[in-house]
Amino acid sequence: MAKLTILEFPDPRLRTKAVPVEAVDDTLNALIDDMFETMYAAPGIGLAATQVDVHKRLLVADVSGDQSDPHALINPLILEKDGVTMIEEGCLSVPGYYEEVQRAEHIRVRYLDRKGNEVEMEAEGLLAVCIQHEIDHLDGKLFVDYLSEAKRSRIRKRLEKDRRHQAVAAM
Repeated sequence: MAKLTILEFPDPRLRTKAVPVEAVDDTLNALIDDMFETMYAAPGIGLAATQVDVHKRLLVADVSGDQSDPHALINPLILEKDGVTMIEEGCLSVPGYYEEVQRAEHIRVRYLDRKGNEVEMEAEGLLAVCIQHEIDHLDGKLFVDYLSEAKRSRIRKRLEKDRRHQAVAAM
């Protein structure tokens, strides 16, 4: 397994719309393993392939807190949404920033599992929010897109300043 590099806002590659996975094979499963390793190391509860510069419709999630409930969703499609929740979200591609975002409280999602089997799953609460957040990534959307332009601009400028300081410190 290998830890992957997570793209950070405002990297334009994060805006790329992911294409459907054509084949569930050993290469894809190796990518899933690498994505779990990357997500857990970050640490995070979800990661979309887009965030590691792989533009395929694939996400991983585990909201358990102890790495005991991993989910890999290939070509996920939300079939139903209901309820409303406001939850403070963060993002591995927007490190250090958390804002409240409105999401559906409950979803039903269809996807392929790691063996290529079609599965339907009901999710609610944090898992439902996480899946919606990661599917947004697959569609080229970030949680900051739900914020005002002023907040988004402040976050972008702060992250760019932090990266400049890190580059200077690395010299």
